[in-house]
Amino acid sequence: MRHAEAGAQDVSTDKRPWLKLYDHPEHAEVDVEEATVYAVIMDALARYPDYPCLHHPGGSLTKGEVSSLVCAFAFALRHRGVSPGERVALYLQNVPEFVIALLGIWRAGAIAVLVNPMNKQRELDLILRDSGAAAVVCQSSLAPMVAVVRRSLPLRLVVVVNDVDADHPDDACDFWDEVRSAPDGGGEAHALAPGDPACLTYTSGTTGPPKGAINTHGKILFSSRTFQRWMPLTRQDTVLGIAPLFHITGLVGHVTASLVSGAPLIVLGRFTPEAAVDATARYKATFAVGAITAFQAILNLPGVEAKDLASLKKIYSGGGPVAPALTAAFEQKFGTSIHTIYGLTESTSPAIITPSRLRAPVDSTTGALSIGVPVYNTMVRVVDEKGREVAPDESGELVIRGPQVVDGYWRMPEESAHAVRNGWLYTGDVGYRDTAGWFYLIDRKKDQINASGYKIWPREVEDVLYEHPGVREAAVVGVPDAYRGETVRAYISVRDGHDAPTPDKLVEFCKERMAAYKYPRQVVILPELPKTASGKILRRSLRDQARQSETGGEDGC
Repeated sequence: MRHAEAGAQDVSTDKRPWLKLYDHPEHAEVDVEEATVYAVIMDALARYPDYPCLHHPGGSLTKGEVSSLVCAFAFALRHRGVSPGERVALYLQNVPEFVIALLGIWRAGAIAVLVNPMNKQRELDLILRDSGAAAVVCQSSLAPMVAVVRRSLPLRLVVVVNDVDADHPDDACDFWDEVRSAPDGGGEAHALAPGDPACLTYTSGTTGPPKGAINTHGKILFSSRTFQRWMPLTRQDTVLGIAPLFHITGLVGHVTASLVSGAPLIVLGRFTPEAAVDATARYKATFAVGAITAFQAILNLPGVEAKDLASLKKIYSGGGPVAPALTAAFEQKFGTSIHTIYGLTESTSPAIITPSRLRAPVDSTTGALSIGVPVYNTMVRVVDEKGREVAPDESGELVIRGPQVVDGYWRMPEESAHAVRNGWLYTGDVGYRDTAGWFYLIDRKKDQINASGYKIWPREVEDVLYEHPGVREAAVVGVPDAYRGETVRAYISVRDGHDAPTPDKLVEFCKERMAAYKYPRQVVILPELPKTASGKILRRSLRDQARQSETGGEDGC
């Protein structure tokens, strides 16, 4: 055992006032295991071979069955020439094969490259080229795109998972054929160390081109244990997989947290609120973590009642600021509160979480809902432009240090040095801490709007819009304005079953509740707002769209 570097310093409540808020203050510092997430998972599978491991639309797999399939797939990779240290891309939806292939890649000593299945040819080419992937495991519907990209890349192997009646490329292998052809046992696992890369998890690209964060076996294990201890998760829980598994939340909060803790995992294919509600009722799901948009979709689903989600008592959401009005509406309807959580690809998922026994406070001045408190062995500071820590209640950039913070990006030394400085991850997110130790997220630094010299954070305007009963989703951006420099434009989608508010009425609604410089001068109503696969609303896409049009254009006011 060893202790994390962050845990060896600043252990007093003067430096870390949030320790007083912990469910179990004695866990402020936990031992960091000298083990790999793969070894811990395989040990957990072996202990309860007949216990359910994966529930999916086609049935269920036991832990023993998953363990055997993992060994077989690792053998297939080695047999096909994949060597330790090589990269194997997973270009899959939330299917059982994702979990089996991920563990098989690790058993073979290779590194998993997690690819968004919504990515198109250009985006796929960028990630495969950057990672130098030697092989791809993909859905059959995506195989033709892989075949095109492969013409200019040194891909040696394509393994296809059937999801539709589609023709495979001639030299592609069928996933289940490969697994069935492996001998019993599949041979020995490649020896791994905690510092070995487990995954290249690509950033969503909301602030620029995707970068491959290097999430090691040790860092993924630490974050998985954080979920296990904090929520907590046991073998009696069932995890509802609503986040995409290629995303850091799905990878850690669903796959590895469930496997490490022994809790079965439900995979839904593609997320729909109907499938999530049905699976919760069928398998008595107890835990879910995902973007607030997923819980909005469940909240807005016609006919769903509190009894349908009766077992789901541990709910967490992050990925961006969470509007207090949304959490209040969810709790009023279903009787369960949504706890806030904050993390990044570069922090291997959770860095800040609301303690399970507490409700995150709402700041009376800004109206922001707290994102929680730093997790075990983790320091979070708020710093100014020169990197100096600011006083409580003053805003600045959130910086994080702990055993879950990555060392950098794949083959990007300059970007790595900029993002992680002396062990501190500079998040690019603006927030503040109160005197009790609660942290609050304001917005991304790049999203701040400057109107006539007044600084406006989109989140504050969005929170007010969410108070309107007819607003389902909201996103606010700055657009060019000849007089003010920038002005505030709001994009919204309308909640089903409510009279659609007009742009003029929404402007007036905000005007009555906000300072004159903050309220939106323009409102555009869309059927859906653009999102990443993990459910984050893409402000950048809306901002680009807005700036390509004339100010005041589109169907707004």
